Amino acid sequence: MNIKEFRKHAHEAADWMADYLDHIEQYPVKSEVTPGDIIKKLPETPPQKGESMKSIMEDFKHIILPGMTHWQHPGFFAYFNANNSYPSILAEMLTATMGAQCMSWVTSPAATELEERVMQWTAKMIGLPTTFSGVIQDTASSATLCSLLTAREKQSDYRINDQGLYGMKKFTVYCSQEAHSSIEKDVKIAGLGKDNLRKIEVDKDFAMIPRALEEKIQSDLKNNRVPLAVVAAVGTTGSTAIDPLKDITEICLRHNLWLHVDAAYAGTALLLPETRWMIRGIEMADSFVFNPHKWMFTNFDCSAYYVKNKEALIRTFEILPEYLKTKEGQQVNNYRDWGIQLGRRFRALKLWFVIRNFGVKGLQQKIRDHIQWAQELKKEIEDADDFEMLAPTPLATLCFRYKPKGIDDTTTLNKLNADLLDRLNQSNQIYITHTKLDGKYSLRLVIGQTNLTRKHVSDAWKLICKTSKKYGD
Repeated sequence: MNIKEFRKHAHEAADWMADYLDHIEQYPVKSEVTPGDIIKKLPETPPQKGESMKSIMEDFKHIILPGMTHWQHPGFFAYFNANNSYPSILAEMLTATMGAQCMSWVTSPAATELEERVMQWTAKMIGLPTTFSGVIQDTASSATLCSLLTAREKQSDYRINDQGLYGMKKFTVYCSQEAHSSIEKDVKIAGLGKDNLRKIEVDKDFAMIPRALEEKIQSDLKNNRVPLAVVAAVGTTGSTAIDPLKDITEICLRHNLWLHVDAAYAGTALLLPETRWMIRGIEMADSFVFNPHKWMFTNFDCSAYYVKNKEALIRTFEILPEYLKTKEGQQVNNYRDWGIQLGRRFRALKLWFVIRNFGVKGLQQKIRDHIQWAQELKKEIEDADDFEMLAPTPLATLCFRYKPKGIDDTTTLNKLNADLLDRLNQSNQIYITHTKLDGKYSLRLVIGQTNLTRKHVSDAWKLICKTSKKYGD
């Protein structure tokens, strides 16, 4: 392909992108293919000669597109959103065109300095103290791993990086029973062992019980363990429960534990001053993460990670072979030393585009709308005779179940709701997922897609009610 052909096909691709977004509601929100359908249509061997873009795009439309779940569809209420937006997409196009590897200041000074400034903006926007320094990671999972590794090195006076874990005392890490599965994964990767992860009991709202945390720490101390870190959740994955951060910080201070705050989804809601009660005590935490790629309309991947002691973070990860040395040295941030990856994408550009195009007030309005619509739907569920809420709704994630009159058996209700979920998703008008809360199968609906309207939420509820009544009949 030459530059003339590239220009032609780039315009065609941009037109397809705009048409796709303009007409996305015409697609089934969830892919209808079955396992193996796509790979059967793909040749077993690669082409020996180059093929035309026309042929490639036709296969994209007829083979790939039918196998895609449309995450930007306003009927997508599953998992947590992985949103995009028009300014974010444009920035991604520019990033891909430049193809920069932004590992060091010298490899693209603008990428480094924009990231520094955008992280400062974002911290101000969500109410983080100025004592925190920010860096963009790929995901919250990676950010939490960075946090645990930093805690491990700081606790061992950075000896584990040099000598390994051999002969060290057993470190213990604490999180709630509702915390994200990535914490267990990170504990394993960090060499701490999942048997040394303590999952603390939760209260009726599915938030960590501080007293239970204190008891578990005391028990570990008596058994010659070394309590290392606590991961507090501001918005658990199952139900967006909010761990009592202030009480947890006091325990961590008392025992000199590293405190990491995982606000992967809920952190975006901190754009609203009225929700900042969720991070009361954050000034005492050691690290914090949230994902603009979830609810802040920024293309995946973009995870905002903040740390109070950036020197400890850098000391954990820095490595300086001759070929990475530059004359700027300590004058600049070399973000390759702020995390696991050496190579880094220019993620700051899309976040910059989003913040500038929406403005703080525009972002706040969207988040307020989503929370308001969730509260309205919660009221409808509570008023319905044959549905019930299963968890509080502090933000915009609703956990509820279908509960016809006269049916109280948990096993029966679990099956009933699992079948209802399948029927709803087979409609291809909406896509929702489930969780289990205290053994109860819960339908889980997240309101947060970029271009969602109140009508989309209303239509989803009507479909749920209609489908449940048909199923009951």
